[in-house]
Amino acid sequence: MDSSLAQLNKAYFWDVDFNKLDKSKSMRLIIERVINLGNLSDLKLIRKIYTEEEIRKTICNLNYLDRKTLHFASLFFNIPKTSFKCYTKKQSVPIPWNY
Repeated sequence: MDSSLAQLNKAYFWDVDFNKLDKSKSMRLIIERVINLGNLSDLKLIRKIYTEEEIRKTICNLNYLDRKTLHFASLFFNIPKTSFKCYTKKQSVPIPWNY
């Protein structure tokens, strides 16, 4: 395991073996979990691990981001919301609850 990955919060990866995460093979999973569950220091950490272009491309191709995360990612990475796959292909049946 890459030493920079060891600094990530293991709770974000509850369903996988954290010690077997590979920086390149698990890039989508790592970025997705940090963007959805992480805090600002976690985002700064993945910016050290991956290039800005890798992060932008990955988050734009995610199938789902909640509204708050989508708006934050759009502002933080300076990406128009229309560039996000999850924005252009919204869920056909909205979630009936808002928690």
